[in-house]
Amino acid sequence: MTGRAAPGGGRGASAGRSGGSGGAGRSAAGRSAAGHGVGGRSAPGPRSGASGRASGTGAGTGRGASGRGASPAKAAPAKRGAARGGKPLSEGAQRALERETRRSPTPLSNAARKAVAGRYERQVTSSDEGRVRAGKRAVRAAERPGSAGGSARRTSDRTLGGEQVEGRQAVRELLLAGRRRAYEIVVATDIDGEHGSVQDIVDLAADQRVPIVEMNYRRFEQITRSEAPQGILAKAAPLPEVELDQLLKRRAGHAPFLLAVDGVTDPGNLGALMRSAEGAGVSGVLLPRHRAVHVTPTVAKAAAGAVEYLNVAVVPGLPSALAACRDKGLWVVGLDDAADRSLFDLGDLGAEGIVLVLGAEGAGLSRLVRERCDLVVSIPMRGRIGSLNVSNAGALALYEVARARAAASPSA
Repeated sequence: MTGRAAPGGGRGASAGRSGGSGGAGRSAAGRSAAGHGVGGRSAPGPRSGASGRASGTGAGTGRGASGRGASPAKAAPAKRGAARGGKPLSEGAQRALERETRRSPTPLSNAARKAVAGRYERQVTSSDEGRVRAGKRAVRAAERPGSAGGSARRTSDRTLGGEQVEGRQAVRELLLAGRRRAYEIVVATDIDGEHGSVQDIVDLAADQRVPIVEMNYRRFEQITRSEAPQGILAKAAPLPEVELDQLLKRRAGHAPFLLAVDGVTDPGNLGALMRSAEGAGVSGVLLPRHRAVHVTPTVAKAAAGAVEYLNVAVVPGLPSALAACRDKGLWVVGLDDAADRSLFDLGDLGAEGIVLVLGAEGAGLSRLVRERCDLVVSIPMRGRIGSLNVSNAGALALYEVARARAAASPSA
């Protein structure tokens, strides 16, 4: 029975609360209200062995071991645990379970097996994420103005970004150049590990004792910031800036060859320009601090490692920096598709100290920058298209200057 009985009766033995003195007392899930049954809890009388918690021997048994085991409320957690136990284990968790089974003198219970597998999975997750967080903390500490490497460090050791490097060639050149410290290499487990560039990176990282973290591609994509990272990225110290005065110094037999970028905000274009600049032998790059992109993961990938070898100065204002270059005897040559003079008419001027200035697509050179140029040239267009992409135009102009320098000084 499950209903509440009249005062003289009592609730059913399985779940009832007795109302009279003849009730059976507390059963598997019930408690007697008054009564002195063998297994019940007596309301008015003192609590004793006979009237307290009994071991349970009949229909009116008390709250004993058998009563607790029969309660449906206590059986539900066991079912939930069994459902969790059906989840497939990873290979590492299986190996950990096998090791624990060999060590244990007695067979492991289901609860013990779940505990061993769960502990292994938590350790792996915390270890992978901990290494990633450690690299991020180190980068943030280097940039934080109030830290030990903060404002005092920034005045002398300024940086221009580049803490995350993505793409196989960019990561490989990061390790080969050895210009800055690599904190860790993150590799997606789904990529082809037999690919030559990937194996080179693994070998270089092992030689330099750079930790390698593997993670599935889904997690890997969540931390990437470029469109096609090729399954590999590196966390590294930021790229250091150089002072403009350092770029303007003349070395014996080598006049400065600089590239200045005016208002280029597309990271793919800047990366391609830096790749061409490094290949053409540019000795330094000038970037404005404002209204221009700096070294992002997309820039580093598009540059294919060129950022590791170029000296870059970030200047507060490009017009004033160009004026300083002119004061040092360098020719400032702007490239603009509206100019009348051809790029190919530079002649021997390209062999001297020179700054090649490129403007943003569409807007071209800004007014103040154009005023600081000694001359402005353009690339002759023979077809119907009126201009080239800034990275293509820049590559052509850089190699035209490099050709003139090579003709004047074959060793340059």
